[in-house]
Amino acid sequence: MRIVLGSVTLLLIGVLLLLVVQEMPTFGSPDNPVHNEVASRYIEQAVEETGALNAVTAIITDYRAFDTLGEVTVLLTAIAAMVAVLRC
Repeated sequence: MRIVLGSVTLLLIGVLLLLVVQEMPTFGSPDNPVHNEVASRYIEQAVEETGALNAVTAIITDYRAFDTLGEVTVLLTAIAAMVAVLRC
């Protein structure tokens, strides 16, 4: 029974993944979410809005600061867990 239930679950996940892939825009399509106004705004107005001289620094420290803080928190948690496990 477990094998049948596992197989049905995997089949359902596979079908759902295929349906999601079919809904994705084609590669290079102008309707892709990549082609939006955010990237051009970052490049054109980063120095004026943030005061940073480097556009990458402006994006990481000002526009995406909360996301960067979350990433650093996850990395530090993973490092602390690894140190705790390897010390024993």
